Amino acid sequence: MEPNAGITKKGSELDGRISSLISDKHDPETLEIDAVAEKKLIRKLDLYIVPMVMLLYLLSFLDRVNIGNALLYGMKEDLSLTGPRFQVAVSILFVTYILSELPSNLVLKRFRPSRWIAFITTGWGIVATLQGVVQSYGGLIATRLMMGALEGGLFPGMAVYLTLFYTKTELALRIGYLFVSAALAGGVGGLLAYAIGNMDGVAGQSGWRWIFILEGLPTFLLGISCWWLLADDPETAFYLKAEEKALMLRRKQRQTGYTIAGDRMHKEDVVKGLKDWKIWMFCLGQFGVDTVLYGYSTFLPTIIRGIGHWNAAQTQALTVPCYALGAIVYLLVARLSDRQQKRGIYTVIFGAVTAIGYGVLISDTTSAGHYAGCFLVAVGLYVVAGLPLSWLPSNQPRYGKRTTAVGMQLTIGNLSGIMAPFLYENRDGPRYIKGHAVTLGMVAFASILYGYMWFYFARRNSRRSIGLEDKKIEGKTEQEAAEMGDESPRFVFTI
Repeated sequence: MEPNAGITKKGSELDGRISSLISDKHDPETLEIDAVAEKKLIRKLDLYIVPMVMLLYLLSFLDRVNIGNALLYGMKEDLSLTGPRFQVAVSILFVTYILSELPSNLVLKRFRPSRWIAFITTGWGIVATLQGVVQSYGGLIATRLMMGALEGGLFPGMAVYLTLFYTKTELALRIGYLFVSAALAGGVGGLLAYAIGNMDGVAGQSGWRWIFILEGLPTFLLGISCWWLLADDPETAFYLKAEEKALMLRRKQRQTGYTIAGDRMHKEDVVKGLKDWKIWMFCLGQFGVDTVLYGYSTFLPTIIRGIGHWNAAQTQALTVPCYALGAIVYLLVARLSDRQQKRGIYTVIFGAVTAIGYGVLISDTTSAGHYAGCFLVAVGLYVVAGLPLSWLPSNQPRYGKRTTAVGMQLTIGNLSGIMAPFLYENRDGPRYIKGHAVTLGMVAFASILYGYMWFYFARRNSRRSIGLEDKKIEGKTEQEAAEMGDESPRFVFTI
């Protein structure tokens, strides 16, 4: 029996139920949905989905960047991380990480989200824990490569997974929760590193080893639990009643551009995604902002230590308020963005705030001023890095193109993870002017790209609203027009 035979059968049954509930020719605008029931449903989805995906990404991000905290507790000396060795160890993870992102997304439905996410999470949890027992630089490199290959599929998989349950008017806030997890991972990682670092000498092991071991074990346990706690789709969600599953189908049908066929994986949609210049623009923008994200998340302790005279514990404590502020601001902006269905304006504004923050860090000011610059960076960072990850899939109604777009966006974006560690070399401390200047340029570049896409989508919507693109659907039925996805003149882009 083929691995996806059961899924194919299930998909056929689901299509039949959709057809019996709602005709594909039905105008989405005329679908009536009980607003009270829908709010209750969304609350239930948030209760069962959000904590799980947040915890998954929190542990993922923590396992990826805790090497920066481990450096402060003896790892450099024990593994002889001289010269650029530490930067290589940080960046090498992203080689296999980016290579696995798009392929992982393409097999997500084939192997079922609950099974695939459980497999990769358990796998990287084991490897993350084993980082604590490596005895050489070569061993560290080997574990980083394996961890990247396994962990790379999580974030793009989670981004696509959320689109299976939430509409585009709800997506920014839910993807926002993932970025809040990244911020929490930074703050929690600092506190945990401070607490675990004091275990130096316990059982004859250095503090940095305990950081990897004790932070990797929870990931392993969470990965096993995904097998039972993560639903594959609304139809198989154990926590939804029959009437709630029917409501989920109606919510899907209500979205502009949705069709039954478009909700399946089609090779031609994948090819269209690979050729779409708009997706490539978002990929380039993501590369720019991810340079900031990885540089900031990995080296914030190093940056803060360089602008004052603090010990390791004080440095870790000073990182927490920066992450907390970034998380709060992003949640507020994401909620507002969802309500207004506007992504571009907030992405550009908060990209500018981040650029100003790096300008302050470059300037010749006091330690307090430089620390304030760290806060400014955090205020804009998670918004400019996070909103485009809901903006792009919102404009891709067909599943195959959407999952390809998200995979490409994150793959190209995470290429910056290879470069970012080399922006903050020891010889450039304590001010790290080069790293701050390059990062400022990258976030400015990304903000300009996003500003252009904001203008482009608004212009396309304007043309479509007055019928200037209607010739594309001359002689086509409404169903055929809907199957065109974002290329249909009936589709309205999120701006």
